[in-house]
Amino acid sequence: MMSPGNVIPKFRDSFNIATKDILRWFPGHMGKGIKQMQKQLKNIDCLIEVHDARVPISGHYADFTNTLSGIKPHIFILNKMDLTNMKFKNSIIETLNQKGLSNILFTNFKDEKCKGAAKLLPLAQKLIKESNRYNRSQESSFQIMIIGVPNVGKSSLINRLRNNILHKSSAAHVGAIAGITRSVSTRIKVSEKPDIYILDTPGILAPKVDDIHTGLKLALIGCMQDHLVGPEMLADFLLFWLNKQKQFDYVEKLELTEPHDSISHVLVYIAAKFKKTLRVKNYDGKIIIKPDLRFAAEYFLSLFRKGQLGYYCLDEDLLPTRRK
Repeated sequence: MMSPGNVIPKFRDSFNIATKDILRWFPGHMGKGIKQMQKQLKNIDCLIEVHDARVPISGHYADFTNTLSGIKPHIFILNKMDLTNMKFKNSIIETLNQKGLSNILFTNFKDEKCKGAAKLLPLAQKLIKESNRYNRSQESSFQIMIIGVPNVGKSSLINRLRNNILHKSSAAHVGAIAGITRSVSTRIKVSEKPDIYILDTPGILAPKVDDIHTGLKLALIGCMQDHLVGPEMLADFLLFWLNKQKQFDYVEKLELTEPHDSISHVLVYIAAKFKKTLRVKNYDGKIIIKPDLRFAAEYFLSLFRKGQLGYYCLDEDLLPTRRK
């Protein structure tokens, strides 16, 4: 941590990029996935919407209400609570309640004893029994669909429930890359007596993210593949955000002497620290040695994503209050 005597340099007060087109990402499998999800709605009793707790407000900007029915019981899960600053929990719930979202659970699907995950199926059964199941009223089993933006833990949720309740091996494929689930899967049993089945679905982002900071936040936590924005730009946005919030844990972690506003300075420092270089042919044909800035950017991002730069809510500026 920085000592009180350290002088904090002046930082940028805004983050700008040349074009918004860089944040467009709506692969063909997502459009196909939405159509598949719509067809399945008549066979669904409850929707579970999963988001990343580090972007509890921005993460909900992907608008499912225009594509999926709003009449089904709905549970809103904020996963990866182990990576966010939970002091904002009450403000997050208050803000989501104002948006008409209730039945909110905070989870960490990596934790076998996660209390939020343990509450999920009992809550789903309660909501289903209190709802009008229409054409499914005679069905003794329950069927749940999981929706959400990419790479927030939807498949991990299925596996956690299956592991904890049925004590069976994982059934849904999990990957660290956004968009790993590419179609609506066959149903997976996660409970018996009553039988409860879950459908995994591909992560869906809105076809266009209008707000630059929203798109960059989603990219920063891995909701879109890094190369679509560029790791160097993401690292720059991360540095901008940390400095703006006066969060300087990165200084100690990287063994810098002070905070910096220049991502070039930080990346060159990281590359030099790990002796990572690239051999590049110069305009005159000679080979020159340059610092590997891509490695440095990816390393900086990985520290953030693992919680090694501290635990943050990237949406804290969107919350009405900052109380515990």
